[in-house]
Amino acid sequence: MPVASNKLWRFEATENAAAAQELANVLSLPLPIARVLIARGHTDLDSADLFLQPRLSRIGAPEELPDMAEAAKRIWDAVDARERVVVFGDYDVDGITSTALMVQVLRKLGADVVPFLPHRIEEGYGLSLEALRRCIEDHNPRLIVTVDCGTGSVAAVEEAAKRGVDVIITDHHQLGDALALARAVVNPKRGENEDLKQLAGVGVAFKLCHGLVKYGRDQRRAIDVDLKPFLEWVALGTIADVVPLVGENRILSAHGLQRLRETASPGLNALFEVAGIRKKEIGAYHVGFQIGPRLNAAGRLGGAEAALELLLCSEIGRARVLAQTLDQANRERQDAETEIVAAALGELESRFDPARDFGLVVAGEGWSPGVIGIVASRLVQRFHRPVVVISMLENGVGRGSCRSIEGFDVVAGLKACSEHLSKFGGHAMAAGLELKEGHCDAFAEAFNRAAESVLGGKDLRPILRIDGRISLDEVDRAFFEAQERMRPFGMGNPGPIWAASGVRIVSEPRILKEEHLKLVVASGARQFDAMGWGMAERGIPRGPLDIAFRIKEDHFGGQSRLMLEMQDFRSAEKCD
Repeated sequence: MPVASNKLWRFEATENAAAAQELANVLSLPLPIARVLIARGHTDLDSADLFLQPRLSRIGAPEELPDMAEAAKRIWDAVDARERVVVFGDYDVDGITSTALMVQVLRKLGADVVPFLPHRIEEGYGLSLEALRRCIEDHNPRLIVTVDCGTGSVAAVEEAAKRGVDVIITDHHQLGDALALARAVVNPKRGENEDLKQLAGVGVAFKLCHGLVKYGRDQRRAIDVDLKPFLEWVALGTIADVVPLVGENRILSAHGLQRLRETASPGLNALFEVAGIRKKEIGAYHVGFQIGPRLNAAGRLGGAEAALELLLCSEIGRARVLAQTLDQANRERQDAETEIVAAALGELESRFDPARDFGLVVAGEGWSPGVIGIVASRLVQRFHRPVVVISMLENGVGRGSCRSIEGFDVVAGLKACSEHLSKFGGHAMAAGLELKEGHCDAFAEAFNRAAESVLGGKDLRPILRIDGRISLDEVDRAFFEAQERMRPFGMGNPGPIWAASGVRIVSEPRILKEEHLKLVVASGARQFDAMGWGMAERGIPRGPLDIAFRIKEDHFGGQSRLMLEMQDFRSAEKCD
């Protein structure tokens, strides 16, 4: 029996037909592409032109961020006094790239600076008391500059002050109930500029570096620091942290990706080698699914120092050793992930009731805390429910990662269960928590109730958002190249998904590697290969199909051609 689509197809509406036609005419775009730009908020020529040609000259002044002047002054005072400065980072790609960026720029400005990364398993996330104490004992700093963390680290900042250590915080995470009383808290969430609130941690760090250079020049210092080469790190951290690729994030990422394609960095070139990446083709996909996971891997399994050393490495031999180390760590991470996913699925599938279960909690002893976030994402894809995956530690405490679905703010859900938690935090779609000893079952019940109060009675099938209907006759090289002007794709600017109605299958469907479905589809005079990754078990309805797809370029046998990457298909329906 054919397996029907389990997705709700939602078509993005473009109400301003006149504006779309104007964009198409003036910017030489196919009308469907112009409609996508309109639907994504680029309703005038200036906005659409900036989107298609993201210029560094449109980056805002660093002073738009709160506490920037105080942060720049205090850091320059440390440079002048030769005070020891520690850049306190984080163990994910955003934190590692932020740390490398800040360390390198401060060194160029003449600072006595060293990096410090917390240990994920032993010290937890961010500027914890445990990590702060080790940092001070190891390096005896007079100033700590955090990157990608610290906004709510009240106790740690108080401890630092007692020890005579100033703290400057740069961060991008949501504000909690209490704000750390640091010398400066450079967090765009404290400001009014909505565009800047989207910055990743590395974007905030880059802004501070810009502010430092500008402050120094305003003080008539001779500064020869070009920040453009560091944009490759900004792109890595921004894309890997899955922040919206719009506004300044888009500008920084677009220019950073171009830098990555030309990089002379021994560390990055060694990483591209082990990942099998052709440097000239690097895009957001390679960062998100090939480069980022390798840089993340060591930190997920414990300490991230190897990834940071790789970025800062200047010797190709050492870089290749580090790249191999990260590649091996990534394989170990994949093995751990596979094992935990299998265990979690085994439990959840045996008891899942879609009419009863709205928020899922699964826990296991010995599960790697650095992997459970990825596992939670996999389980969300399988069940389309908010999921919490908890690693139970030897002391009976649990550390959990949460991933959500559209329509459910997981932080609000955790707040409703806070009596069972020691701490929690994050944002609407992803969060972390620490579970009190002995509270796992009670928390699971409370989390399900919190999810039911929001999601009960709603259609919880996954939503497939489709940017527009087109005919296969419209899919040609010019259309594809116009679509590619919208890159880099990612959160907030996904690659367009198109729908074609009433297409026919013109050859026998094929199953590849027992997982994937390959069709050859046609409409009018055009036909294309259409790949359905992971769709081997899908039955194919008789008669014409509606297909939802992305347009991709396939390089095979030295030739390039367009193909369709199917997102879904169904029996042809009457167009609404």
